Amino acid sequence: MYISRHLEQQVLEASRTYPVVMVCGQRQVGKSTMLHHLKETDRRYVTLDDFNARRLAEQDPALFFETYGAPLLIDEFQRVPSILLELKRIVDEKALNGEDAAGLYWLTGSQKFAMMKDVSESLAGRVAVLELSSLSRSEIAGCPPSLFSPTIDDLKQRVPLREKADVHQLFDEIYRGGMPKIVASDVASERYYADYINTYLEKDIKGYANIGKLHEFSDFLVYMAARTGQELKYSEIAKAIGVSQPTAKEWVSILERSGILFLLRPYYNNITKRLVKTPKVYFMDTGLAAYLCRWPSGEVLEHGAMDGAFFETYVVSEIVKSYLNAGKTPDLYYYRDIDGKEIDLLIVEGDRVWPIEIKKSKAPKTPDKHFSVLEKLGLNVKPGVVLCMADELVPIDRSTWLCPAWVV
Repeated sequence: MYISRHLEQQVLEASRTYPVVMVCGQRQVGKSTMLHHLKETDRRYVTLDDFNARRLAEQDPALFFETYGAPLLIDEFQRVPSILLELKRIVDEKALNGEDAAGLYWLTGSQKFAMMKDVSESLAGRVAVLELSSLSRSEIAGCPPSLFSPTIDDLKQRVPLREKADVHQLFDEIYRGGMPKIVASDVASERYYADYINTYLEKDIKGYANIGKLHEFSDFLVYMAARTGQELKYSEIAKAIGVSQPTAKEWVSILERSGILFLLRPYYNNITKRLVKTPKVYFMDTGLAAYLCRWPSGEVLEHGAMDGAFFETYVVSEIVKSYLNAGKTPDLYYYRDIDGKEIDLLIVEGDRVWPIEIKKSKAPKTPDKHFSVLEKLGLNVKPGVVLCMADELVPIDRSTWLCPAWVV
């Protein structure tokens, strides 16, 4: 069963403008499936996981492109990054000859961290880079694509288009995660994620990162999952896993660039020097994080010690997915100063800022108590939102609204 992806529109629009469209993201989120669903009948497909195709691309990239022609979909292209130079030559030659090269080549890759440098050097101005994550809640429910907006008018329009859920249903969704194979089939999530981790460690990480002992990296994955929704402290990671701080930074960078993690940076401007500069870390798929932490069910997770962290992770990842699915870079931050005053999420547009708190409870007490600290930053602070388990979108007062978390 194919589940329509909100990124489809962005792929088609980019393909009408750019000669190369790249869709990146972590393994098994459905990149190839989506592009196969979208591709024209005359667009050929080749994967560089195939030994013969990979050997040809490595030894004679010109012959590789002559053999497969265009339009062409190249899967896992980062396995032979040298083909980018030949791709650049082909695209530039067509431009010089006045030929329309829009949408000639679609590329996918699960190793964004291994490909971005090559892309930026070889295909600057010629490639549209899009990122696909695991399924969002709105994709699973079949809702129309829409970028999450914190304005009250937009939220009022969004509420009737979203599928309601109580806290038990939401934690079942958090536990399941959004990997397409789990959502669309009866595969057991524990078996799936066990295979996923083995594949990820053996096929991706070992091949593209300086990792000597895989068991240490496996311990690192578990450690990071147990700290989703918390501040990222490299010294603590290094001490707990038994690696150096530079190694810890490298491994976090690998997970971030491969779409496993999202780092939420603290908001900072020159008006104040009192904000902390440590990012917070979130898993982009809560099902993967729940598996790594060995939670046995959504019900146990809901009543466990990490319920708040997973609830926050779920909300942040859903908002991030809405940005990525719209082809936009998330302009999201959090606030925390040395006095311990914290705001979970800030959505910033120019000098306008929307403060957002994320609470698992139905009627949180004084959730907006720190919103006022933003006024000293000289920003245009808009009405804040508390994403929680409220039944409906209702105001606390003129400056803050409660909003059901299932709206994201």
